[in-house]
Amino acid sequence: MSAKRRLKWLTFIIGLILLSSCSQRLGWGILLWTSEEPAIPSGTMLPVYIRSNIDHVWVVGIPEAFRVKGELNKFEVPQSQFEFSGSKRKARQRAAEFAQYALLYAENLQDGLPIRQDADNSSRRVYRLKTGEIIKILAQVEGAPAISTTGDPLPGDWYRVMAEDGTMGYCFSYRLKLFEHTGGTLAGAIADMEAEEDPDLENLLAKTWSPESYGTMIANGRIDLEELSRHWRFSPGQDTGTARIYLPGLDQTFSHTGIRAAGEQTWRFEGTNLQMSLRSDTTLAVQFSTPGRALESLLFTALPAEVDDLIMQETARREELFNNIYNHGPAFVSNNYGTLIFGEAEDFVWTDNRLLVPQVIPVTALGSGLITMDLYLSPEMQNLYEGAFSLYFDGISGKAAIVRFMYAQDAQGFRLEYVPDTSLDGNMVVRRASSPTMIYFYRAEY
Repeated sequence: MSAKRRLKWLTFIIGLILLSSCSQRLGWGILLWTSEEPAIPSGTMLPVYIRSNIDHVWVVGIPEAFRVKGELNKFEVPQSQFEFSGSKRKARQRAAEFAQYALLYAENLQDGLPIRQDADNSSRRVYRLKTGEIIKILAQVEGAPAISTTGDPLPGDWYRVMAEDGTMGYCFSYRLKLFEHTGGTLAGAIADMEAEEDPDLENLLAKTWSPESYGTMIANGRIDLEELSRHWRFSPGQDTGTARIYLPGLDQTFSHTGIRAAGEQTWRFEGTNLQMSLRSDTTLAVQFSTPGRALESLLFTALPAEVDDLIMQETARREELFNNIYNHGPAFVSNNYGTLIFGEAEDFVWTDNRLLVPQVIPVTALGSGLITMDLYLSPEMQNLYEGAFSLYFDGISGKAAIVRFMYAQDAQGFRLEYVPDTSLDGNMVVRRASSPTMIYFYRAEY
């Protein structure tokens, strides 16, 4: 046989071997990252024919539903973007497990956001994300709480994720924007989300939503600074993909993939049971359900000023009231009830007050503490007194440490009247005690 003929036979045999290897399946697996050409969504189960460790790819088959007539029925997938299962049964089982995360991706909103080796902010960083970079969500996992620079826990969840180059690890969702990708390019999915316009939604998201009680406070002119300083609120989390309801006794987060219209001035948070409805320009109703409980509905309001500004205004009001008392004294003396001296740091020292123990002042209270101008007077009480304050005694904790008085000043000193708890409606004094305890202090040299 001539050399030329032997070469033809050798080429024919090699072709048969290659043809045989390409038609025989190695098994099945799951596409982890969406394929754009051909257009196959992540989570799709695919047959596997070749694994190339040289090119680091799998040669996989294209399901009938995604084939284009006249084109090849196989394509290459980077090994890092495909999970080989083995048998078809195992691949089908894995696809079912992965289904809830199959279409879920996230856009990074913070340059340098780390992907970590474990679901813990102290764990080693394995990848550093750029702003706008897209990662694949593989699963939600339990992890160590993520803490902000102020020491408060951040809202969000830990996810097992994969970067486009195949790097896997864990990332906290606070600075991620989760979204579902059902087709087309990933960049196009981001552009489509940004292109959607909803003026009512945009106006809603531009506002800060505080609990209805905050609006009531402002309307009544009775600011509870302790409650206001908690910054109770509802945050839709349009930039982070994590909505948060933060109220007394309730701190709940909802990881969502977007906010979509669900009716007239009503929107649902995709991937959750949370929705919100705009009742008016300043009133928002938020509904959600929890296992074993009925649907809950909460009302929030858009305040006329930022909470921090309101806190500053109320703090200034209280300081002015205290300074008025301090400048009038700061030392006052009573023949029967001792000496009361106020300090610049809004503190006090009260000596020889034993006639008020224990009916007014607790036995274990020390003769010092802090004064807070945190009370308001009803219109009826305003006819009798200028204001009211709370004394927080040292040496005792809780409500027992608080002793409240109404006061009125004159040229010689000022008059106090004890305010029991039964005379209060929230932070307002609405009535006098049935047998009022009144004290008169004269101004003293100090």
